[in-house]
Amino acid sequence: MKTTRIRYTAARPLAVVFTLSAAMMAVPESASAAANPAFPALFGTRTTQSTNISMFPKWGGALSRYFNERKLGETPCTSTLFNACHLKAWKAFLQSLKGQDKLSQVRAVNTYMNRQRYLTDPRNYGVKDYWATPGQFFKRNGDCEDYAIAKFMSLRALGFTNRDMRIVVLQDLNLRVGHAILVVNLNGRALVLDNQVRRVVPAESIRHYRPIYSINERNWWLHRRG
Repeated sequence: MKTTRIRYTAARPLAVVFTLSAAMMAVPESASAAANPAFPALFGTRTTQSTNISMFPKWGGALSRYFNERKLGETPCTSTLFNACHLKAWKAFLQSLKGQDKLSQVRAVNTYMNRQRYLTDPRNYGVKDYWATPGQFFKRNGDCEDYAIAKFMSLRALGFTNRDMRIVVLQDLNLRVGHAILVVNLNGRALVLDNQVRRVVPAESIRHYRPIYSINERNWWLHRRG
């Protein structure tokens, strides 16, 4: 398996755990049982749900910019200004998947996005951490969460619901770095879409990921072991 060098340090996700744990102190443990019981447990963790996604401004910013991108005007593809024409290839790809079964759509989206080049945020945007929209990702490439976001938005456009999917921020115990993936709940089974893995694989086949939190457009979940 070919792996990609990830930019996060090992200490950073641990700091996130302490911050999120403190924020969730007021949330009762019983909330985890109500957090979409149809979604499988991930990597041996239990979850506590919250609707306060304002705690994640980078994700909120990516969502806001994404919905603005959908209103872009048409100008020539040769324009230096980002416009709707630059998204045409992606839209045509998604259109070609309409009518296919969900598993085929998941696999195709994972393959399509993994063709993009991995590029760290400091090199790409000059900041430590930036969550890009699909449009920015196609134009400038990106890092692990950018792959996950583009896959999330692609499947949302194909009709997958928020309840079907979560972007999971986790610790890769083998590489000792932070990482982000997309997990899709398909017929009660959690499928992992990962820029480090060519194929879609079931979550239970992965032993070296420790989730910190997961998120979609409406909710986020703090993950605890046990």
